[in-house]
Amino acid sequence: MKQSADGTRRAPLSRERVLRAAVAFADGAGTDAISMRKLAQELGVVPMALYKHVANKDELLDGMVDLVVGEIGPPGEGGWQPTMRARVLAARRVLLRHPWAAGVIQSRTSPTPAVLGYLDSMAGLFRTGGFSVGLTHHAMHAMGSRLLGFSQELFDDTAATPDPAVLRQLARAYPHIAEIAGAAGHDEASTVGGCDDQAEFEFALDLLLDGLERLRAAEQVAQER
Repeated sequence: MKQSADGTRRAPLSRERVLRAAVAFADGAGTDAISMRKLAQELGVVPMALYKHVANKDELLDGMVDLVVGEIGPPGEGGWQPTMRARVLAARRVLLRHPWAAGVIQSRTSPTPAVLGYLDSMAGLFRTGGFSVGLTHHAMHAMGSRLLGFSQELFDDTAATPDPAVLRQLARAYPHIAEIAGAAGHDEASTVGGCDDQAEFEFALDLLLDGLERLRAAEQVAQER
């Protein structure tokens, strides 16, 4: 085991150590700030030492995604719907700990091994829950990124409540959007309870799961006739 300049022992460099350091770096600074040089500095090694474990930044990002997805853990036991719901929400908790991960997952040109394994296990939950291959296919498409705990929103709703004058101007051109924007504000006066990302995510998740259960039950009835 090598020693650092101050004489303390340093763990030998490994792929896992490189990836864990990269994840910790991204958690604090985001992936745009990562470079092999900066990561090497974090690890106390020369940049060339990293290339024995990751070929380039793309491979580094793939490995980081796999490390994060590996934190989700296996599904629990029970009916398909509560098990699916619990695991999706577990995935969401993991991705909230690593805010950069959703963007990186979306940017990959093909799924990483851990993502493929995770999606395969989710498809398995549908199949063992009584879904046909065809309905499982539709379910996977309908769930989309929600299977991994995140969703692509139509609008950025993190901004402050628009100025009333702006809302009035908006209402003249886009009356229904203005109506929603005025009702779903971020303050206690909001008429629809405000924009709570977690509540909105669970609302959509439950709609999808309830609808898929209805389709599964209908398909099963049709097959029994």
